[in-house]
Amino acid sequence: MEEYGTEKKSYMKVISYIKKQIRSGELRIGGKLPAERELSEILGISRNSVREAIRTLDNMGVISSHQGAGNFLTGNFENNLVESLSMMFLLNQIDYKQVSELRRALEMEALMLAIDNITDEEIQSLVKIMSLLETGTEANNVVLDKKMHYNIALASKNTLIINILQALSEVLDKFIVDLRREILSQDDSRKILMEAHNGMLESLITRDKNLAYESINKHFSIIDEKIKENDLTMMKRYPYE
Repeated sequence: MEEYGTEKKSYMKVISYIKKQIRSGELRIGGKLPAERELSEILGISRNSVREAIRTLDNMGVISSHQGAGNFLTGNFENNLVESLSMMFLLNQIDYKQVSELRRALEMEALMLAIDNITDEEIQSLVKIMSLLETGTEANNVVLDKKMHYNIALASKNTLIINILQALSEVLDKFIVDLRREILSQDDSRKILMEAHNGMLESLITRDKNLAYESINKHFSIIDEKIKENDLTMMKRYPYE
């Protein structure tokens, strides 16, 4: 058995190799890594060390392992962020209020950046989503609500904001049971949420950052109110397997 220090060094050899391949342009997103046996020979480490490094990189979102096909560079760090935030939640290092506060700040910045960067085509996509939200069924509206926020984040053109907001959204969905569905099913809260959504869309069309600020705060005032009302009754354990 390799000593701990050797295992750590072997793991770093795999990381360094991947970085070198990326810098040289030999490995890009979607590219396939050499087989475990080949990596073992190239780096002069055991196949067990390579296998452990691959497993760790897969969990981190750096690569994706496909049985029988090999290992591919993905850069899907969102999954790792979701797991890290979920563990922090379970360990009581963060709570739903803190997650909501961070999400509000990022949604605000995403909307402000989107006002500067959004294209006419992206605006038209949001107009269609809003139209469907106003006439759709409860189940469809949950999906459309998430899609609208995601599209606004995409329009910000900021990859960090996009990935972190997606992770925060997934964490809230895991721990706050059916929050979106409950809000969208109640006439009073749904009305306020729709007003906020319409304001966000209007702010993008008119490039009005004051309206954007007001609309985001209106949106999260109803979210925070519902979270506070339900408190811990909506909490659930994340289903680790």
